[in-house]
Amino acid sequence: MNRTPVKIRAIYADTDAMGIVYHTNYIRWFEVGRTELFRDMGIVYTEVEAAGFNLPLTQVYCHYLLPTHYDDLIFVETEIAYLRRASMKFTYLIWDEKREKLLTDGYTIHACTDRAGKIIRIPAVIAEKTRSFYPKLKGE
Repeated sequence: MNRTPVKIRAIYADTDAMGIVYHTNYIRWFEVGRTELFRDMGIVYTEVEAAGFNLPLTQVYCHYLLPTHYDDLIFVETEIAYLRRASMKFTYLIWDEKREKLLTDGYTIHACTDRAGKIIRIPAVIAEKTRSFYPKLKGE
């Protein structure tokens, strides 16, 4: 599978009083990975929204294995686990700088909706680009 890696450095604002990256920042880093994966696939999310589609988060799971601290360099690897008629699942691995220690893993599931929030089929352009990028992807 294609895993898009994104390099991120933990900044001071990412940490809590214990000097560890605050838990919600991992979810934000998932979003960074997802956005860059879409870019690698030739999908610009602002264009998806301009076309009247949204991919709201319906489920998130984050398993914290090892802490991340201020100034740590991490890599977020993202891939698409499945594409269904009206939803898709992204998986994430967050590694240390040397990519030797897995710090966090998780996933997000997103529905596809129109501007009114009604669940609709994933747009053909997203489905086609996803299947092109992931030829062996599980589908409906």
